[in-house]
Amino acid sequence: MIKRNNNLRSRSKTRLRKKISGTSEMPRLSVYRSLNQVYAQIIDDATGNTLVAASSLSKELAEELKNAKGKISKSKLVGNLVAKKALEKKITNVVFDRNGYRYHGRIQAVAEGAREAGLKF
Repeated sequence: MIKRNNNLRSRSKTRLRKKISGTSEMPRLSVYRSLNQVYAQIIDDATGNTLVAASSLSKELAEELKNAKGKISKSKLVGNLVAKKALEKKITNVVFDRNGYRYHGRIQAVAEGAREAGLKF
């Protein structure tokens, strides 16, 4: 079952990546979720550089994550942190890449957290 789900996600991911790419003006906000963690990166696909990265393992979030209950609230904090780091580097507009996952749950929470902190999709 897991193998089947990963295969479906990879097919969906390739379909999405045909349409979505990040530029220097509008980089791509890519989200990955594992079973327990959430990772977010802002990537400039033209140069292939990761401009900003954050995850639920980030040391900046360690205190806040102890108080957060559930994976969704932790994901929202990760989205918030990515947006704050992006705004420090003067990145305001991004393209959201859900990486083949449904826009639901933790993926949606990362997007909402980033929007609340000031990023525009």
